[in-house]
Amino acid sequence: MKTKTTAKKVTVKKTAPSKTQAKTQAKIPVKKDAAKELKDLFEDSLKDIYWAERALTKALPKMYKNATDKKLQSAIELHLAETHVHVKRLEECFASLGKKAQAKKCDAMQGLLDEGKSIMEETEPGAVRDAGIIAAAQKVEHYEIATYGTLAAYAKVLKEKTCLKNLLATLNEEKICDKLLSKVADITLNSKAIKK
Repeated sequence: MKTKTTAKKVTVKKTAPSKTQAKTQAKIPVKKDAAKELKDLFEDSLKDIYWAERALTKALPKMYKNATDKKLQSAIELHLAETHVHVKRLEECFASLGKKAQAKKCDAMQGLLDEGKSIMEETEPGAVRDAGIIAAAQKVEHYEIATYGTLAAYAKVLKEKTCLKNLLATLNEEKICDKLLSKVADITLNSKAIKK
């Protein structure tokens, strides 16, 4: 017997902001060196993720030292090696654009790394800290997946073939790392972190 389900249509009333709201919603001033074309935005975003990857090469060893689970340590060690490759791929992207590799501080990554450090400071060594390290690492992975996906889309439109190839390779590795971290958490760590 088949049952028929119907979805209720929801309508959203669109309203313009009141004069008071419009006055309080100030426009963000544009910087002198603001991106004017997609290529400018692409290059600026490459600088951000280049900074982020280089910062990760320093943060991952700290996570490794604070992790106690062997599978988690192995996953971090593997990703550290991949991160060094990611840095080299980004340097190849800059070279293919005829630019010197340049890093620009990535506030988003700095925030994620600060949060990871906080988690390690606020947890006892062992399964609870390991679970926290995985949570922090996956937030980083999700940020990188979003960034590399966007950059690959820009590279495709801009017909930057070398960049596209490198960005897609890194995107794939970030996705694999995220799945590996989920597997480590699901199989052992999250269960061990529950006090009985």
